[in-house]
Amino acid sequence: MSLLALLAALAASPEPATPPAKALAPAQIVEAAPIADWVAIAPADLLVMDLAPDAAQRPRRVVIQLLPAPFSQGWVGNIRKLAAAHWWDGTSINRAQDNYVVQWGDPDGEDKTKAKRLPRSLSVIAQSEYVVPYSVGLFAKRWDQEIRDAKYQFVPVPPPPANWNGFSDPYSKAFSFVGGFPVGMTLANVNEMTTDSRTGRSFPAMFSVPTSVWPVHCYGTVGVGRNEPPDTGTGAELYAVIGHAPRQLDRNIAVVGRVIEGMEHLSTLPRGTGDLGFYKTAPERTPIRSIRNGTDVPDLPAFEYLGTESTSFARYADARANRRDAFYIQPAGGVDICNVPVPIRRRK
Repeated sequence: MSLLALLAALAASPEPATPPAKALAPAQIVEAAPIADWVAIAPADLLVMDLAPDAAQRPRRVVIQLLPAPFSQGWVGNIRKLAAAHWWDGTSINRAQDNYVVQWGDPDGEDKTKAKRLPRSLSVIAQSEYVVPYSVGLFAKRWDQEIRDAKYQFVPVPPPPANWNGFSDPYSKAFSFVGGFPVGMTLANVNEMTTDSRTGRSFPAMFSVPTSVWPVHCYGTVGVGRNEPPDTGTGAELYAVIGHAPRQLDRNIAVVGRVIEGMEHLSTLPRGTGDLGFYKTAPERTPIRSIRNGTDVPDLPAFEYLGTESTSFARYADARANRRDAFYIQPAGGVDICNVPVPIRRRK
């Protein structure tokens, strides 16, 4: 073949197809998220627990992010008062139940003759505070869509991929994110007359409208220990979930926050051998040196979370529900809310 014929043949050949872009894993989406998609966590919203050093004399610090308004604010207020009063100093971790919770507070709290005196200013909170009524604007815009002024329907934004199957949740009708925290919700069907924008004709339509919202129990969630109802706990007795998400506790116990750093210092503690994982003897307990409000800890680093209203989080949540990266064969088509942990990091 002559050179001219060869060049003509090459020019006529179709260009090789561009290989499709590899699907990113959730961690890769988080790593690529721009700085603007991250939200700073105020030190006032943090609680810092310093445990006694481990056997190798290494420090053990646990950082907890407290829930934002309007959730659990009576208990959160009590916790801030207890930390300001240094009430937890000298108390201990008293329970470590496998695949359930680690619990801390006054080891003599059940004995009225020995119990540590609580500050008098603590509030008594009603059971009704486990949930809050839905209000317009509670959810970030990326996790709800306006319908007829105050009516909202839960949908992800931006528009989902073609193979999107949505999220399912066995413990609530739907779920969303408020201030970076996962929440469940109830929905009510509302029948209204609506108008077709193309024809101007009115017709009846049904909308799903949130009615009540509550924070949920996931791995690392911090909640308030209590006795039998109607007791709701003061916040002096706290626990962190160290096992499979005990969602049956939702709306039955106050959720007040989540562990954002140092979870390994709780999840690896020796399991208690007493009933419900309580330690039988004082030497088994892990001493608590101090618990302080974040504003009172001078060496506390800055933290931030991936904004749950951001495009990066929407892509991350979709990737958690439908893994398409190379290791996976079949996208799940749905996801438990606790399997969409909100990414949190030290601020760069």
